[in-house]
Amino acid sequence: MQLTLRVWRQPSPQVKGKMANYHLTDVSEDMSFLEMLDVLNEQLILDGEDPIAFDHDCREGICGSCGLMINGIAHGPEQTTTCQLHMRSFSDGDTIDIEPWRSGGFPVVKDLVVDRSAFDRIISAGGFISAPTGTAPDAHATPVPKVDADAAFDAATCIGCGACVAACPNGSAMLFTAAKVTHLGLLPQGQPERDSRVVKMVAQQDAEDFGGCTNIGECSAVCPKGISMETISRLNHDLLGALRANAVPAS
Repeated sequence: MQLTLRVWRQPSPQVKGKMANYHLTDVSEDMSFLEMLDVLNEQLILDGEDPIAFDHDCREGICGSCGLMINGIAHGPEQTTTCQLHMRSFSDGDTIDIEPWRSGGFPVVKDLVVDRSAFDRIISAGGFISAPTGTAPDAHATPVPKVDADAAFDAATCIGCGACVAACPNGSAMLFTAAKVTHLGLLPQGQPERDSRVVKMVAQQDAEDFGGCTNIGECSAVCPKGISMETISRLNHDLLGALRANAVPAS
């Protein structure tokens, strides 16, 4: 295939960015999207130009490091991670716009790389348990209803890629926070901090310059792990319960 790529270039956070045009020929439909960017970077290096900076690590759809807005869609036209998107999803002669995640909570570092450390701070605020679970056999000694176990596992599949934030018109991180709150709040070991966890994590999310959730649903639509908006309902339920439980009675 022959492709025209319009890529966001921004040398640093202090410099205003802009879209730059590149042309690629002989792109195999069997390439992954990141392999296509590798080929472009090799071409740029040979031409004495600065290669395009983009995040990646495992390239197996597991780590959540890669993340790009491709033609205005988080991760591109397929509901998967950018590294698992293949060029067969595009056609010969296509023009492809490639941009970084757009959110106040994800400031641009360089080109397509954004700082997602806000997610780490949200988890640090309460995404953990203090109850010792011992070894695997000890943990298995505590019965967990299958419905709860399945829902907890579904929420735990979140890889923190940030597509939910990038897709949300409000730039909300609610699906991410809800997934982290839900998968611990459904399990017995997560009960001691259940109230404090949801209050602290939502407060940290709000402090990180993410927008508010208005239940538009774009987050779940692009989530590569298919995490349901039901997790947001669970978070809201836990948050209201925690706030009521800790409310100061009127005098």
